[in-house]
Parts: sequence; structure tokens; C-alpha cells
Amino acid sequence: MKFRSLLPLVLLLALAACLSVPRVRHAADPDALWRIINTHCLAADAPRAVDCAAVWSQPERRSVVLKDNHGDFQFLLLPIDRITGIEDPRLLQAGSPNYFAAAWDARIFVERALGRPLPRQYLSLALNSPHGRSQEQLHIHVDCLHPQVRRELDAMQAQVGTAWRPLPQPLLGHRYLARRLPGEALSANPLRLLAEGLPAGDALRDYSLVVVGDASPAPGFVLLATRVDAASGNRASGEELQDHACGLVTGAEQVLPGVR
Repeated sequence: MKFRSLLPLVLLLALAACLSVPRVRHAADPDALWRIINTHCLAADAPRAVDCAAVWSQPERRSVVLKDNHGDFQFLLLPIDRITGIEDPRLLQAGSPNYFAAAWDARIFVERALGRPLPRQYLSLALNSPHGRSQEQLHIHVDCLHPQVRRELDAMQAQVGTAWRPLPQPLLGHRYLARRLPGEALSANPLRLLAEGLPAGDALRDYSLVVVGDASPAPGFVLLATRVDAASGNRASGEELQDHACGLVTGAEQVLPGVR
């Protein structure tokens, strides 16, 4: 009888314990994205899942476009091949795909989600460092630029040339290197440009790379790179420069930041 009288309390405590367990995120499974693209996009014995927007098997792209579940407009560009991230040496080998160019092509899916054209200066492509990511498969975040970052880049436009140099002011509290890349298309490989411009002794694994569309004075791109810095709390996660609510286009007043 005593046990029966305690049973409701036991069940209540068990339910409370279940509700207190934090939601499992990708951080608990660093291979989640790799499995998702293989089951949702590349499985030969199953139809392509709705969150797999495209599979590009051409040698110069070899990537998939996946709808991210964080935000209404964010997509991810991921290699078909097993490549861990910005630190993977195969990214710099001759003949390797220009994944940033493929990510720029993937902007059409952001535009479709928005239901309207996206001005190039509002689009950003972000590749986080190993210190600022949760997944061990390279993925480039394709989404809108943070409104404040757009304003600050416009204000510093005259200080951005065709060689890497520090921006005179931080972006959202973190220091960035910047350089301009002219042209309508992303023909040069931003990863190679960053690797060639790193200070002596630095390694790509400590950097995050962001590509922002530019339209003034002519079509081109602004490349941004930030280095991990424990003292300032910088995890080298360039996704911080994005707004997954796309306020520049939608008018959303609240910025939707990324999640690890």
C-alpha cells in the first residue's frame, strides 16, 4: 500500500527528470551532418529528402545543398567527399573544387525561400574554424548578412583594398582581416587567397573565412577572416556575421544568430 501511494510521486519525478534533459544538438554528434547528406541526399536506394535542395556531382563543385533547420532562409553547402573543414589540406590541392564558388551558386535557394531577389551585397558565405563549429564535415553557411555588419563594411569601404589588411574597426567585437575581390563571379578560390596571405607561422585551422557580396563601386566580393583568440573570446566563428532572420530583406527587427 505504501508503494502504491508513492507511485504517483515517482512518476512525477521521472517526468520532471525527462523534461530537464537538454535538447540534443549536433554538438553531441560531430558526424551528424555527414550522415544526413549520405542518407538524405546521396543514398542510391532512397528518394532524395525534401531538405536536400541540390546534388552537384560536377568535378568543379562535388557538393550538396542542404536546408538548415535554423532559420527560414539558411542553407548549407557541403562537399560530397569526406572533408573535415577549413583545416583539411585537400582543399588546397590542385584541381580541388572551389566550394565557396559553389556556395555562391547556392544563393538561388535563399532567394527562393525569401520569395524575392537577394541583392548581392546582402548575401554572405561563412566557414567556421574547428574552434567555432560542432561538425566534422565542412559546411559553408549560406544566408543573409547581419545588418550592422553591412553598415560597418559600407563605412570602411575605402579601407578595403585588394590585399589582406586588418579592418580599422572590429565587426561585432572581433577583429577581422579583409580584402576585396573584383568580379561578378567568384572565380578565384577564397581559401587559397587566405592561405597565401596568412602571417608567417599562422595556420588555416585557426581562422574562419567569410565571403560577402559587394556591389560598390562595381560587382565583387569582400573576403573577411578572423583568427581564434581566447583572450577576447573569439572562437573564429564567422557565422556570427550572419542574420538568419534576414532582416536586411524581410525587415525583421530581431537578428537571429547562429547556433553551434
